[in-house]
Amino acid sequence: MKIVLNGEPREVRAETLGELLPECGFSGRVATAVNEEFVPSSLRIAHKLAEGDRVEVVAPMQGG
Repeated sequence: MKIVLNGEPREVRAETLGELLPECGFSGRVATAVNEEFVPSSLRIAHKLAEGDRVEVVAPMQGG
């Protein structure tokens, strides 16, 4: 399915947000939003993705 991940069009196999993160190389603590709605980590595995969804994934940065 085609989605937009962090502003870039992307073809993915994942059907849920929980499946999408490892497929796209994200691990550890991240914040997620789908179509500008925050999705908490506890709900990612059940959050179904749809064609054209806009997904944002933000990881904390180290340093100061």
